[in-house]
Amino acid sequence: MSQEVRNLEPKALWNHFADLNAVPRPSKKEERVIQFMLDFGKSLALPVDTDHVQNVLIRKPATPGMENRTHLVMQSHLDMVHQKNADTVFDFDKEGIKMIVDGDWVHADGTTLGADNGIGVATIMALLASDDIPHPAIDALFTIDEETGMTGALGLEGGWLEGKILLNLDTEDDDELTIGCAGGVDVTATGTYTEEDTAANMVGHRLMIRGLSGGHSGMDINKGLGNANKLMNRLLHKTHERFGLRVAKIDGGGLRNAIPRESAAIVAVPSAQHDSFHSYLKEMEAIFKAEHGTTDPDMELVVEETAAPAKVMQEEFQDKLTAAIYTAPAGIYRLSPDIEGLVQTSNNVARVIAENGDVTVMCLARSSSETEKHDISHALTACFNLAGLTVNLSGDYPGWQPQPSSDIVSLMREIYIDRFKEEPHVLACHAGLECGILGTNYPGMDMVSFGPNIRGAHSPDEKVQVSSVQKYWGWLLETLTKIPVAD
Repeated sequence: MSQEVRNLEPKALWNHFADLNAVPRPSKKEERVIQFMLDFGKSLALPVDTDHVQNVLIRKPATPGMENRTHLVMQSHLDMVHQKNADTVFDFDKEGIKMIVDGDWVHADGTTLGADNGIGVATIMALLASDDIPHPAIDALFTIDEETGMTGALGLEGGWLEGKILLNLDTEDDDELTIGCAGGVDVTATGTYTEEDTAANMVGHRLMIRGLSGGHSGMDINKGLGNANKLMNRLLHKTHERFGLRVAKIDGGGLRNAIPRESAAIVAVPSAQHDSFHSYLKEMEAIFKAEHGTTDPDMELVVEETAAPAKVMQEEFQDKLTAAIYTAPAGIYRLSPDIEGLVQTSNNVARVIAENGDVTVMCLARSSSETEKHDISHALTACFNLAGLTVNLSGDYPGWQPQPSSDIVSLMREIYIDRFKEEPHVLACHAGLECGILGTNYPGMDMVSFGPNIRGAHSPDEKVQVSSVQKYWGWLLETLTKIPVAD
């Protein structure tokens, strides 16, 4: 499958992307891709280094005639989100991504593609390996663990980088210059509960909500996409009220930064309510499809009868847990009052798991306002505390304040207008880019983010547009030739 990708233009970029995608690289398990990048730098006889958190830095001197230009930092992250369809058999820890060229798009076979941020990494690799692309001196910075905590960027210390301009290659629309982003905080609620024997007159069922569109919990949070955890909780709450449903197990969602596409639950229902229960589930599926048919056209509610579970969650706690999840906001919390259409604050109820007396609910709260970020995390804390759960806040990272008149933004805007005869969108985004964190230890660095069209990031529908990669590549190459002379 990867051979067809290798024939795409620009070949240097796509070949490095294929090489990269052959290396398993889930967040927090980046040992193999770190070694891959170190070996790559050494193969080019370039200076390579790692810091105490295992970010990788490869330095390349300026090409002849460019020695007096401003030193650049080019930055992308090594890790990728690992998500797959429920019926896809794939081991992310052992297998390389299976890529498919479909017209003007490249996607994977039932899994995430890794274009986020693999296209950025491959771009930098192509520049490092080139002998005919003019460029200033480059610090090629490859950070780790961007997707599940940004610990690479958070661990980066001042004084390591020499560049004064940073090009971050992690934007997902080819007509955008991103100049600001939201910060975020992980909210994790945990607790224990008492189980009790299932009553003798109960029938077991496995409920599954699946086929939702999913997506990036920052960039796609404004699309009104269905959240499988919230829909399943709504179902459990209502069927308990109407039929006395009891919960034995909940397993929904996955990574914090992915809007959950699937949720499953093992439940027990009084046998006398069997027919009414099934009729009601059909009604609820019709309601869910009516509400989400535009955004999640493939959603379905699957019901399977099973043996009755031996144990179920104690009823009082079940009521408290479903009430808490019902109360927890999911989606847009507040739009920006200053930038039209920009989400200022949001929350993703990303993961719900309850089994054998243990429960965990994982959220990712984002905001471009530090005070609102703390406000929504405190609101979630209060919500889950009322259910008797303990809440831990972790992975707090800052946003990136926009500088619309910066020199690199002005330069890239002018190049875009000249090349494509239209204005680029210069904006802030609701995703968590690393620029805000990197700027804390490099406060004078001029930063911008851009990239090709990537759709469905953080979901198995992820794809990248071939023609857009070509557009972005040409824009980048011209930018390199016009980086100003150093002060």
